[in-house]
Amino acid sequence: MRLNAPSKISWLLALVLGLLSLLSYFVAIPIVTVNLYWFMGAGWLLLILATFLKGI
Repeated sequence: MRLNAPSKISWLLALVLGLLSLLSYFVAIPIVTVNLYWFMGAGWLLLILATFLKGI
């Protein structure tokens, strides 16, 4: 299995999702706080897909 480096856009999007979920743990952000774990999971899933699939 060959791993690829994620593109800058997907890496930044995953970083933003992760930081939003981390920030919403301490500060109430209307949509993010309710879906805290989904935002973190989406960031992780995006990084995993970007690593395994080429072109993401």
